[in-house]
Amino acid sequence: DCLEFNSAYPDCKVDYHDYIGDGYCDGGVYNTVECGYDGGDCLEFNSAYPDCKADSPSDIRDGDCEAEYNTVECGYDGGDCSSFNLA
Repeated sequence: DCLEFNSAYPDCKVDYHDYIGDGYCDGGVYNTVECGYDGGDCLEFNSAYPDCKADSPSDIRDGDCEAEYNTVECGYDGGDCSSFNLA
């Protein structure tokens, strides 16, 4: 419902309102204070990786080493890049 969304997140400017609070952490503009950190969906991610700016938080700790998240801030892709970094 648009009225409920606009009341809860008046400064959240996203294309897909139904992504907010859907149980899936969407990155980018969804994971902002204005959007309630994706309606609370990104709170666990933000707690684990507070300085990681991921457009696709679901790629972190998914079993695959993504180069863009192989950083200290992203926990070396949530540990996915550990064996790669040892090589």
